[in-house]
Amino acid sequence: MSVPSTEIESHAKSIKVAIVGAGSVGVTTAYALLLSHLAAEIVLIDIDKNRALGEVMDLSHAAHFAHAKVSVGEYEDCAGATAVIITAGVNQKPGQTRMDLVKTNYGLFEQIVPQIAKHAPNTILIVATNPCDVLTKAAYELSGFPVQRVIGSGTAMDTTRFRHELGKHYGVNPRNVHAVIVGEHGDSQLPVWSLASIAGMRLEDYCKQKGIVYDEEAMDALSKRTREAAYEIIQRKGKTNYGVASVLVSILEPIITNADQLVTVSRVGDYAGVEGVALSMPCKLNSKGAHQDVELLLNEKEKEALRRSATSIKECFDTVAKKE
Repeated sequence: MSVPSTEIESHAKSIKVAIVGAGSVGVTTAYALLLSHLAAEIVLIDIDKNRALGEVMDLSHAAHFAHAKVSVGEYEDCAGATAVIITAGVNQKPGQTRMDLVKTNYGLFEQIVPQIAKHAPNTILIVATNPCDVLTKAAYELSGFPVQRVIGSGTAMDTTRFRHELGKHYGVNPRNVHAVIVGEHGDSQLPVWSLASIAGMRLEDYCKQKGIVYDEEAMDALSKRTREAAYEIIQRKGKTNYGVASVLVSILEPIITNADQLVTVSRVGDYAGVEGVALSMPCKLNSKGAHQDVELLLNEKEKEALRRSATSIKECFDTVAKKE
């Protein structure tokens, strides 16, 4: 954690977080949040109340050591929540893309989001359900919230995977790799090679200083592994949950502690000439939500790739949001 534990615990005393969806991502997020000491109260909401109760009973035994209250709730229990995380939805199956899930999960959001907005009009919405960017735009429109208070987990997970891959390739801790994935949390995501750096040096300069070859084929391969990581994990174990849960807590932390931390998350805006689309860019996160203060400095090739990514997301949203 980037904030000292004593400071986190002082913030946590009045913090309530609701999680909608008691599937693997929702429950793992609740557990990670519990161990983070960021919240005093965690509410788990799910249509399958019996399952949710079982999960809460189990989590409560961990809560004994974490000094937090965990409970099953209804949408009314979102009232007073600092943040509401939405993980509910149909899960991605082997062979499916995130976009394949859009019709079912958009319909689910039409039921969920207005209920949250009704009972927690001042909360911050965090969307983890896929396709994340399309559903972040849906949550924005369905809630009527200001744009900064609707955040998609977006490419925060992809950025973490990207830094992991780069760190492994160059033999350095991923924390010392500064690189981001922007655009769609999906197949059209964009690694920003022009800004990727280690020890304050762009990758090509770092390689020159270290006396090694900058291997473009290796970079392309690790970018592909980053993009396809979720597909491989789902093929092997049927789901992803630990990585995304950790990322959701890392998004929550600067919101709860008002830390002004830069995180690559999805937010509705205008990107590369495409208006009113949700996609990921580095945003400053604090208690008021996600803010884009500075436009990312991309080269022309990257701008065009971002435009294609934005167009793909917008077309998907426009198709599913059409009413007969």
